[in-house]
Amino acid sequence: MTAKLIILRGNAASGKTTIAKALQNHFGRDTLVVSQDVVRRDMLKAHDKVGNLSIDLIYQIAAFGKDNCAIVIVEGILNEGRYGEMLRNLIAFYDEKAHTYYFDLPFEETVKRHNTRAKKNEFGEDALQAWWNPNDHLDVAGEMIVTEAQSQQEIVSLIIEHVNQ
Repeated sequence: MTAKLIILRGNAASGKTTIAKALQNHFGRDTLVVSQDVVRRDMLKAHDKVGNLSIDLIYQIAAFGKDNCAIVIVEGILNEGRYGEMLRNLIAFYDEKAHTYYFDLPFEETVKRHNTRAKKNEFGEDALQAWWNPNDHLDVAGEMIVTEAQSQQEIVSLIIEHVNQ
């Protein structure tokens, strides 16, 4: 089995995890979601800095998925400066057959979305502003831009269509 790779990137509270979960529900069994937050914060308790251990572990988990899963979804802020090289290497490992999406939403929209989440009390607008990194594109072939004008269902449907082509 050779998996199809989906990469979902963008600022905090832009909808990446929600879309990843919806895609996993759609594709069902043998769909691996590799969440930057889970790997970095929950598994490793690592700070998000250059060279942190989560970079290699995200790669290793996603590489495992290539031969063992139908779909592999890597999602997170995945700042280009820290994770870009790893993501480009992962795309190459998947023989350039990756579907890459960058969630490019205005700051005000991410604040609005954050305030609807269960984890809204874990951090606030000040933290979102401190982490804000607009236009953090990977600039890889086929990278698609997701905007606030697209609904969750439109985004999920678009990605499903791309993956099924």
